[in-house]
Amino acid sequence: MNAWAKDFPAIPEGWHYLDTAATAQKPRQVIDAIERAYARDYATVHRGVYRRSADMTIAYEAARARVARFLNAASADEVVFVRGATEAINLVAQSWGVANLKAGDRILVSQLEHHSNIVPWQIIQDRTGVEIDVCPLTEDGKIDLDAAEAMLTEAHKLVAFAHVSNVLGSVLDAKRATELAHRVGAKILIDGCQAVPRIGADVQAIGCDFYVFSGHKLYGPTGIGALWAKGDILNAMPPWQGGGSMIDRVTFAKTTWAPAPQRFEAGTPNIVGALGLHAAIDYVEGIGLPLIHAHEAALVKAAREALGAINSVKLFGPADSAGIVSFAIEGVHPHDIGTILDEGGVAIRAGHHCAQPLMEHLDIPATARASFGIHNDEADVAALAKGIERVTRIFG
Repeated sequence: MNAWAKDFPAIPEGWHYLDTAATAQKPRQVIDAIERAYARDYATVHRGVYRRSADMTIAYEAARARVARFLNAASADEVVFVRGATEAINLVAQSWGVANLKAGDRILVSQLEHHSNIVPWQIIQDRTGVEIDVCPLTEDGKIDLDAAEAMLTEAHKLVAFAHVSNVLGSVLDAKRATELAHRVGAKILIDGCQAVPRIGADVQAIGCDFYVFSGHKLYGPTGIGALWAKGDILNAMPPWQGGGSMIDRVTFAKTTWAPAPQRFEAGTPNIVGALGLHAAIDYVEGIGLPLIHAHEAALVKAAREALGAINSVKLFGPADSAGIVSFAIEGVHPHDIGTILDEGGVAIRAGHHCAQPLMEHLDIPATARASFGIHNDEADVAALAKGIERVTRIFG
């Protein structure tokens, strides 16, 4: 057991949790922050004039500022709280997309995108007539930026790429992708769900226009995430939902909107979720993202070596994947792999991982996926390898 494992009360000794890419377990520091917010400090925000409400508003906005610092945003006003990356992408599609895209325009996505970075653009395609192009992958499963450069034209108004693939763990050269998009006058959205807990993101260094992530993959609570957008872009976007908090003044004749980011946060927000996210960022940065990345890289290397030594196992993705190892066993469905591993106390993900177009590209229905977190160690890799050997024995 490593030094950080003790922080995770939901991981008992002998249980090997290898599904962090789906959702991260929560450290005690995050759980305590959530319990404290509900049990001692709870009140609504942005409304009450009594002291506790004012204090909770300060804490909620401090969480926004914490996210901004985490992403190296220029201002906290560039951060919109959402339920997660899925809602963030839909917000951009329904607000910026509807306002700026028209028939004849084009969007470029890649072959490895999560459904959440495909389907919202298809919905906009049906509404506006915009066309969607698909960037291929390199042989080792990275987004082929040379191909993207050749494909991009002035008709492209948006590029939408994953920073780290949720299936292959491959890492995008986000700065180069941004430069290619901007060269033809396109905006770029980067899905950072798998990147922020593993390698981090500096939106000013990358230069992108939109960046999204989900809190629950960052050791934080579910139901909270963030959309970051450049201030001038965000301020020009129309609201996508109406209700309380997002207005300046309402009359039956006309309603005017609050400035960004409040314009995009209709209704009572996930107050405690934001405070939990603040605690999660503090936890991750307290350890240090370079250390986390190095720790997970060592586990990926060990896992790929152990699984690669088994003849019937096929590995997917690059050797330097960020915290994720996807694989298949000849003649065995991934669901059977997952079930047998579970009998031995090893929890992995088995399925298409909300990336069916990628599965089609790989010519398989699904993969088994082991994904690591800061609490994992060599014992988890050994348990995974032992379980896979058992699978191969059972299936001959």
